[in-house]
Amino acid sequence: MPDIYVDADACPVKDEVYRVAERYDVRVFLVSNTWMRTPHHAWIELVVVSDGFDAADDWIVEQTQSGDVVITADIPLAARCLEKGAAVLGPKGKDFTESNIGDALASRELMQNLRDMGTISGGPAPFDKKDRSRFLQRLDTAIQAPRRES
Repeated sequence: MPDIYVDADACPVKDEVYRVAERYDVRVFLVSNTWMRTPHHAWIELVVVSDGFDAADDWIVEQTQSGDVVITADIPLAARCLEKGAAVLGPKGKDFTESNIGDALASRELMQNLRDMGTISGGPAPFDKKDRSRFLQRLDTAIQAPRRES
């Protein structure tokens, strides 16, 4: 069974992860730079790392194995986890794959440059019910994929 690793500091879908993980009896690792309240279940583990640059990302990459599921909006972290064979989902239900991660990294860099120059401001669109629904569907699929393969 895969484990689920959540880049948890700003993740808006932790409750959804808990529901799916409980349904399939998989472990969840919430990785954060600070303590946070979590449900008391044996299959949920909060991992608090130092607040060093990329400490949470580094921990997730070190622990992730092929077939695991990683939840993150961090595109560089997504790329690193894909290299290890993990399935990677964004909180809005976007699948990061080998075929789209290059475009995602390039778009991220372009948008950062435009923000740095003051050409654009603001961030992503607000999180809505459709995003939550899409995320649940994609997480369910990602958890079931290794089961279908075996």
